[in-house]
Amino acid sequence: MGRRTFSREFKLEAVKLVRDRGVAVVQASRDLDIAESVLRRWIREGEADPRHAFPGHGQMRPEQQEIDRLRREVAKLKAERDILKKAAAYFARDAT
Repeated sequence: MGRRTFSREFKLEAVKLVRDRGVAVVQASRDLDIAESVLRRWIREGEADPRHAFPGHGQMRPEQQEIDRLRREVAKLKAERDILKKAAAYFARDAT
């Protein structure tokens, strides 16, 4: 049996079931056939950042997108720096 995946809507509704309707976490997890620890984690994630909770595959939070963009930029700048170092060493060698 493979790993189950849940849609963002399912997770949001599960969190609402506990938070808004007052259903106990234990009961909600039994009713939804998910582990209690999973539901508790969803609740924590939903409370931490409600707008960007449960982004799904291929959809990153804005902060993570910025981090990835900066990592790509750093890698590019390092490559350019290395090229310039090699060129400077090459021309310095020819000058002598």
